[in-house]
Amino acid sequence: MPATRYPFTVRMVGFAPAECALLESLLAQAPLPGPSYFCLHDDSLQEPDLYIADGANPAALARLACLPPGALQPILLIGGDGACSRRTLPRPINPASLYEALAELLDTRVQALASLAARGERCLPERRRRPRLAPDTEAPEYYSRLRQGPPDGAVLIIDKGGAFRDHVARVVANTIGNTFSTTPVSASGTAARPVEWTDSSRAAVRLCDETPVSLVMINTCASGIEPYSLSSAIKSQQGAGRTAVLLLVGQSFKYDSLRARDAGVRGLLDKPIADRHLLATFQKLLALRT
Repeated sequence: MPATRYPFTVRMVGFAPAECALLESLLAQAPLPGPSYFCLHDDSLQEPDLYIADGANPAALARLACLPPGALQPILLIGGDGACSRRTLPRPINPASLYEALAELLDTRVQALASLAARGERCLPERRRRPRLAPDTEAPEYYSRLRQGPPDGAVLIIDKGGAFRDHVARVVANTIGNTFSTTPVSASGTAARPVEWTDSSRAAVRLCDETPVSLVMINTCASGIEPYSLSSAIKSQQGAGRTAVLLLVGQSFKYDSLRARDAGVRGLLDKPIADRHLLATFQKLLALRT
């Protein structure tokens, strides 16, 4: 069986819908054997591998200026006056130039990540749940006082089988130590943060009511599971305010942002999910050590 080929994730910033659709179409047609790309939904919790932004949109430039120090995601600007030092392509977009520029930027990212790994360091994910709109003006100690400690509870995966649960536990345990363990849904695990699984909405709601659960991951293709209703049921329970619910979605699932927000869904992860995106999501939502 061939290995899964994970595309590089792209976050679009500041484009009008028509131009955003054009760019998504061009990225979907990226020639082989070069990189493949996947454009993230606005509600996606995945860390982008790179940004493509409208260089003529002041709001987009302001948002990019607020990325955390040390962010390693490269940025490609489309249009603008050319005054910015970032890599820029003119309009109209030339597909060959677009593919060449993205491949070169990804090479710089790969080299930067390799340099970090050689020093025994990791790239920290952006923990904020909403885009920054202006640079931080307060001292770091101010934000430290506001920050709550990490939620203390299990990770619950709702899926048609337990294979993904097992994979999640292995990935995290192999990367950041014995923080996770695999435990059946009925067991009272003694691990610091167990990874549990069920294929039943009723069992999921009961478990979230009876035991502390920090993160719920709902596979939207699991039979008999209505993800929005299930999220609403979980979030309506007493003490579920800090329980993060996210959806695992495939290309065939039509994600409804309004329904998701009404149901208390934090966001989505697109399948297939690369291990690096799983780890970044856990670091973001559970404040795991790196």
